Amino acid sequence: MENVFLKRTGALKISLAAILSAFVVEFVFGVLSNSLALLTDSIHALLDSVVTVVLLLAARFAIKPPDAEHTYGHGKVESLGGMIGGIAIFLIACFFIFEAIMKIQSPTHITVTSTLALAGAAYTICVDIFRIVLLRRAISRLGGTTLKADFYHAFLDLGSTLVVIVGIALVSFGFDHGDFFAAIVLGGLLCVLAIKLVYRTAQDLTDIISPELVNKVQNIVLSTEGVVSTGPILMRRSGDSIFADVTVSLRADVSFEKAHEISTAVEKNIKDHISNSEITVHFEPSWKGVPSDSKIYEIASNVPGVKGIHNVSQHTSAESTFVSLHAMVDRQMSLDDAHRISEIIEEKIRKELPEIDRITIHLEPYITMPKDLKSYDTNDEKIIQLLKEHAEVKKVGSIVTLNFEDLIKIDIDCSFDKDLSIEKVHDATSKIEQSIRSHFKNSVITIHPEPY
Repeated sequence: MENVFLKRTGALKISLAAILSAFVVEFVFGVLSNSLALLTDSIHALLDSVVTVVLLLAARFAIKPPDAEHTYGHGKVESLGGMIGGIAIFLIACFFIFEAIMKIQSPTHITVTSTLALAGAAYTICVDIFRIVLLRRAISRLGGTTLKADFYHAFLDLGSTLVVIVGIALVSFGFDHGDFFAAIVLGGLLCVLAIKLVYRTAQDLTDIISPELVNKVQNIVLSTEGVVSTGPILMRRSGDSIFADVTVSLRADVSFEKAHEISTAVEKNIKDHISNSEITVHFEPSWKGVPSDSKIYEIASNVPGVKGIHNVSQHTSAESTFVSLHAMVDRQMSLDDAHRISEIIEEKIRKELPEIDRITIHLEPYITMPKDLKSYDTNDEKIIQLLKEHAEVKKVGSIVTLNFEDLIKIDIDCSFDKDLSIEKVHDATSKIEQSIRSHFKNSVITIHPEPY
């Protein structure tokens, strides 16, 4: 974006140099030829030079990066410069109309047509045509309100110089009011162009945005995979940049990583269609289309004191809905305190899902295993003996024991019949865990079953 602004200032610098040269030529030739019309047009060229300097300063200031006081950058300075240029065009055009009317009412007769004056005017026409072509190409490639304002100035310069030439020619043929009527027509046209420019820049400065553009962004967002719906879409312009704050609703059960991927896709899709946009995406959870099990899990997990939730299930029978879940709480917590937590879970679920008739909560102790565990010399023979007491165990693999203060962690690999159902394997490992736990107090046992 900074490179674009630099190219705009380059075009404005060339335009400024050209119009200054026109001022010098018209002023010198006007004095030498004693042409009041040419001298007046030279003053107009000087005024245009001043306006171009203002536009140039505005475009250069717009290059500055965002700072603490201008977090969106300085792009609106260019719009402000364009508005100043538009107002200047309007005032100049009104002045020409006023002068033309006054001269029609009090005509002056030009008795001498100076070849030198026409030569000075011809040079200015060449300069104006050069500026128009230069600025038109720059606008088509770079855009920008400052370039448009200077383009209109160049058009005004060309028209005013043509009026000078036509006026001198018509007066020489005896039509004293010809140049004045031409000035009125030109002034009216430029007033319309100036009003359009001021109106457009005023829209930018007051953050008016096209509803069609907002709808376009909304449709792009909704077409992005993973987006459930859109919330507020706030948009504004700053120079040629379009800033958009987009709020999207995503499924409440998606992970944060997935939500970030979707928001990145939303940003990319908008930029693919609106290249000069800067996008900020906010995402919010939506339970629309999310299974009740996921919502129950979310509700229960957020209850203070709950360490973990698993085995959430929902069943319907005879138009009644039943829910069961396992909730883990601190292993040292009393039954009274744990039951109070289960009541809170049930209350919150019923509030969010009133269609549920019965909720059953199985409470389990939660044991926090520290990361810094030390090797512990247990009686592996005793563990092996306990394992062999269970006929389902076909082979005993590795046994790893670790401890931390009063906790013992025992990891066991053992093999079972490969055709045994996983339900029976689970029942067998549960019995083994209970058997080992009866001999090793405060133990946390993990059994990894393998096919045999």
